[in-house]
Amino acid sequence: MTDYSEAFKDIPGTVIFDATQSRLGYHLNMFCMALMKAEQREVFKADERTFLANFPMTEEQRQAVLDRDYNRMIALGGNIYFLAKIGATDGFSFQNLASKMTGASEDEYRDMMIKGGRPAKGNRSKSEWEHHG
Repeated sequence: MTDYSEAFKDIPGTVIFDATQSRLGYHLNMFCMALMKAEQREVFKADERTFLANFPMTEEQRQAVLDRDYNRMIALGGNIYFLAKIGATDGFSFQNLASKMTGASEDEYRDMMIKGGRPAKGNRSKSEWEHHG
């Protein structure tokens, strides 16, 4: 079986959710799964830090959740499909979360995706970008 994760690490802004990331983010992702139950969402919204203490995450992971820093959560092992449950708890759509992660407004993000997504130039390879600017 071929391991493609090394090749994909050269793509700007890309974190491969592989076995290593899965292990790193296990407790973060299990916290997100707890948000599938309405009663758990209410307890979380009432006192986020106390609720997060129920999960053996790192303090850095907890802070990323409290800050709603989705890019940081992904870097710390979060899987976007689990993390979307935090956004849904906050009343945001997946499109809204993706726009926040790219630094665009929701309308700008939607329009970019309708037009086919990010341009390939500058988004294919970090080494290409560094050498050709």
